[in-house]
Amino acid sequence: MASFESKLNDKTVRVGVIGLGYVGLPLVHAFWQAGLRTVGFDIDPGKIEKIEKGETYIKHFASENVRAMNASGRFKATADFADLRDVDAVLICVPTPLNAQREPDLSYVVTTTKAIAANLHEDMLVVLESTTYPGTTTEEVGPILETSGLKVGRDVLLAFSPEREDPGSGYETRKIPKIVGGVDERSGVCAEQLYALAFAEVHRVRDTQTAEAVKITENIFRAVNIALVNELKIAYTKMGINVWDVIDAAKTKPFGFMPFYPGPGLGGHCIPIDPFYLSWRAKQFNVDTHFIELAGVVNRAMPHLVVDTLSDSLKEEGKQLKGAKVLIMGVAYKKNVDDLRESPALEIMEIIQERGGIVSYHDPYIPEILPTREHAALQGMQSVTFDEAHVSKFDAALITTDHSNVDYASLVSWSRLVIDTRNATKNVHRGAARIVGA
Repeated sequence: MASFESKLNDKTVRVGVIGLGYVGLPLVHAFWQAGLRTVGFDIDPGKIEKIEKGETYIKHFASENVRAMNASGRFKATADFADLRDVDAVLICVPTPLNAQREPDLSYVVTTTKAIAANLHEDMLVVLESTTYPGTTTEEVGPILETSGLKVGRDVLLAFSPEREDPGSGYETRKIPKIVGGVDERSGVCAEQLYALAFAEVHRVRDTQTAEAVKITENIFRAVNIALVNELKIAYTKMGINVWDVIDAAKTKPFGFMPFYPGPGLGGHCIPIDPFYLSWRAKQFNVDTHFIELAGVVNRAMPHLVVDTLSDSLKEEGKQLKGAKVLIMGVAYKKNVDDLRESPALEIMEIIQERGGIVSYHDPYIPEILPTREHAALQGMQSVTFDEAHVSKFDAALITTDHSNVDYASLVSWSRLVIDTRNATKNVHRGAARIVGA
């Protein structure tokens, strides 16, 4: 068998990506763009079927990309892990959620690694891309791989390279700098060279623990700063100060300030979860991460505070939240994406229902709320039509996601009360509705 290095040099290395979601599908496309032979694995037969038909299931990933990969003869989509025997490098892009106790759930990583171990061969490179706590690659993935009888660092290569996708932002996957760390020198060098075939910039760090810490630090940085600005919003609102005006003015300073913006809570697959991964890990070293945990407390409280604002505003209109009809504007976790993961809008909707409100939603990207790990009561709910006849029937509209293709001027003119958590109505000349920031 040719060495991994020789396959890198002549670009005959074949790359497999496990998990064809928001991270994995663009990733396998990046390696395909580099001219490599690629294989995409997913346990969801629906995804494989769509790919084979040349269709996409991710809004920001065009069907044209899928069709081009299929037509090239250098790409295969499969749900059969036996096909792993034909690849030289396998990249793991599976979910790492929290369990009910808000502790790391590595079940997807463990199951996937066991499947790899059953099909492992000498000189295969395995790279974990799923966001996790420092130590996962060496303490969890490595030992499972070695159940194959092959030794990590001697017979097979192992590295960590965190995904850095930002859905809806417009950043092309291969142009986002890649972080890589190996369990040993050869693993790190080979992983760096592999990613360099597809990515414009690769930065290799000391080891897998450092690479794992890089990603979790990036997301904790955002979570803490969002918590700070959410707390400032609460304080400034009580003082009659518009926090959005404050941020707009503060960001004129060319140094020493980076703007973060308040919102109804945290969403997505990283920021609401990653701080808890580090806090859990730190406790194993007898370290209390007070600062990080406090940020989590602030951010998790935001959906309840938003509903409190809605309730108080309705009372000022002579109405009660119980029995009120509320239109949620946007259920995606961020603007201009079709992603529901950890969306604060879902929690807000359930809180409104628990308090007796009647809730509907409009989202141009999400026609129906599909099954999620939580929020079963919302499953099957469909987006309502956005026109005056429908909107005017609601007692209040609550903006939770500020999609760019929504006519907020019309929303204001058709509504009686608008609760705006995203400052989406900042350029709207006041119409019929009373607008309340939240």
